[in-house]
Amino acid sequence: MFVKKGLAATSVEDIAEAAGYTRGAFYSNFGGKPELLIELLRRDHDRARANLQEIMEEGGTPKEMNERAIEYYSQFFLEHECFPLWLEATLLACRDTGFQERINAFQHEKLGQVSAYIRIFSERVGRPLPLPSQADALAVALVSLCDGVQFLRMCNPQMVSGKVIQTVLAGFLSCVLWRQPEEKLCDEHRGGVPV
Repeated sequence: MFVKKGLAATSVEDIAEAAGYTRGAFYSNFGGKPELLIELLRRDHDRARANLQEIMEEGGTPKEMNERAIEYYSQFFLEHECFPLWLEATLLACRDTGFQERINAFQHEKLGQVSAYIRIFSERVGRPLPLPSQADALAVALVSLCDGVQFLRMCNPQMVSGKVIQTVLAGFLSCVLWRQPEEKLCDEHRGGVPV
């Protein structure tokens, strides 16, 4: 209902009716719509974390790991029905500082997990990052890229096809995370001139 009508336009009665329960049953489980939204986001967050963990545990060659990461994120974009909920939560957080703290905790946890996965990937492909803060910065870049692509896809699905998503992800992962050492050396000698 939140995806279909939006958080503000969805009533507790709408939710209870769609779930086959009473208004009283809703309030016996949740303090209100924001609390339900947090629970939905928690489930989505846990599902994404489990999927990334599975990729890490499978191991394999650097190329296989790279391909699985691209496949995972590509499918995630195409099948991520909860993304509008994250947008709703972000808008609510802009207006409600208590809710903002809860969303910020999710974001902090998500960035920490992505940063840890980036460090592990980098080590497994034989190119560990020199500074832990680089993994943190790359996590912000990857999450921001993913959110931006999902937003564009939500607004204009014809413009952001599955092929475009794979190209964007492959470019980011291969150019930023798994570059060859000689490519980094070339960049250092460019003197900061953008390509």
